[in-house]
Amino acid sequence: MAHYAKVLDGRVTKVIVAEADFFDTFEDDTPGQWIQTSYNTVGGKHYTQQEDGTWVESEDQSNSLRKNYAGTNYHYDADADAFYAPKEYDSWVLNTTTYLWEPPVAYPDDGNPYEWNEETQTWDAL
Repeated sequence: MAHYAKVLDGRVTKVIVAEADFFDTFEDDTPGQWIQTSYNTVGGKHYTQQEDGTWVESEDQSNSLRKNYAGTNYHYDADADAFYAPKEYDSWVLNTTTYLWEPPVAYPDDGNPYEWNEETQTWDAL
């Protein structure tokens, strides 16, 4: 089974799970285009889940598809053939290599949890 996103005017309107041959007989009279997306692709890299539940970057990146898994209301950049999430914070910038939003200040790497504070443009400890 694979995942497919319905894209209309650069926006994902829905995501379904189907076999590729489903589209051989599927009659869709609604506007938009169905585009395959990969549940295991994040930031342009394909990941596989290990038996212990952890995710690791795949050695074989040929399964990496369209930069990120598509979700409802995601954007689709046809020129880059990339899905990306809606912008959550005004100060964040889209990385056009990974198609992930990046904050103006890097997330602290001290192992503690933080949340972004848009007003102060800082990471606040939880």
